[in-house]
Amino acid sequence: MAEQPKWWSMRRAQNLKPATYRCPFCQKHLPSMTDHVLIAPEDDRSKRRHAHWECVRKARAEGRLPTQGEWLEAERGPRPSLGERLRRLLGGKTS
Repeated sequence: MAEQPKWWSMRRAQNLKPATYRCPFCQKHLPSMTDHVLIAPEDDRSKRRHAHWECVRKARAEGRLPTQGEWLEAERGPRPSLGERLRRLLGGKTS
C-alpha cells in the first residue's frame, strides 16, 4: 500500500484545452476550460490532480492538504525569527 504524502504543492490552473477532469475530492467533473487547482503530492508533477477550488479549500481547512512549509514547521517546530537567530549568534560573543 502506498504511503500518504507528507505535503502537497498547489497552484492555480486553467484548462487551455477542452479536456475534462474528475476532482479527487468530490468525484465530480471539472467543466472544460474553467479555473481550478492543480495539486501534486510532494511536488511530484507526474501524480498531479485537477480539483475544484472549493474542494481544495475544504480539504485544507480539514488539514488534509498541508503545504511543504506547513509540514516542515510541524516537523521541526516554528523557525526562529532573524532577530532571534542574530541575538543567539551575537549573544555568545564577548566584547
